[in-house]
Amino acid sequence: MTDPVSPQITDAVTQANVKVVAEAPAVSMGTLYQSMGHSVGILFQNAVSAQQQQNTLAQAATHQGVMQVYSVDTTAGAAATEKVAQGGVPDNLTSLLTVLKSFQ
Repeated sequence: MTDPVSPQITDAVTQANVKVVAEAPAVSMGTLYQSMGHSVGILFQNAVSAQQQQNTLAQAATHQGVMQVYSVDTTAGAAATEKVAQGGVPDNLTSLLTVLKSFQ
């Protein structure tokens, strides 16, 4: 025994199904765009973070270089430069090699 279903109910269910099927591409594209936007946002956040870390490393390296420059005794450096400039370079290199060998 079959219960007769009103044509209005059948029509309403059919229209609801058609509406769902018709909206599916738009909803899926919206989800895709939202995911892509989120991924691009994370990409830019990572890029900014990497730039900040590189900037911190560059500042630390610059600081270390400046501290090494300031720690050098300028008078001793000038005297050594004058010695190298006035003396023969091969003689200086030979004496340096002799001194270095004596430490072994």
